[in-house]
Amino acid sequence: MTTTITTIIIGITVVVSFLAFNNANLYRKLMYNPYLVHHSKEWHRFFSHALVHSDYMHLFINMIVLFSFGRYTEGYFTYHFGVKGILYFVALYAGGVMFASLPAMRKHQDNPGYNAVGASGAVSAVLYSAIMIDPVAELRLYFAIPIPAFLFGILYLFYEYKMDKRGQGRIAHDAHLWGAIYGIAATIIFEPSLALSFFPKIIFNYFG
Repeated sequence: MTTTITTIIIGITVVVSFLAFNNANLYRKLMYNPYLVHHSKEWHRFFSHALVHSDYMHLFINMIVLFSFGRYTEGYFTYHFGVKGILYFVALYAGGVMFASLPAMRKHQDNPGYNAVGASGAVSAVLYSAIMIDPVAELRLYFAIPIPAFLFGILYLFYEYKMDKRGQGRIAHDAHLWGAIYGIAATIIFEPSLALSFFPKIIFNYFG
């Protein structure tokens, strides 16, 4: 299999996550703590938290989604933009990590007890970039139920918005939500024509 930026990101994330599972000190140094970012200027935490995960299942789900949609999105970027496409994909992923972290910074910068880990924000950015590229692609909800990509995107955004408003549980729904928004915005900036063709693709596919 050809090595891609997607597989490199997955490889690094899996290795660091496995190391952190067995090294509590490393885990603490890499996790996202807005209080330490704001008060101790530990800026690396904006990005390093995407390399560690809460458990094996958390890591597995994020990496499966990234593998599925990252290769497609990266392939589209490199096909249309050449070498610049690699930079676009890195900006999509790294920007997704940081942008998805901003809401927690605003809400928890004075809360030393808040911590977060995982690449979910960046994975959401990649997923929604893929949806912008091909909104009529068929996705498999729960790996079984077929659903158009654009419809899944709408439902998932609505779900994350509602769950974020409730503010309950250990899942950072705001990171999922804002990672997705970043993914949409970044993709449109990279290729504005995708915004213009998004709804025509849906209309043509289902009503044309």
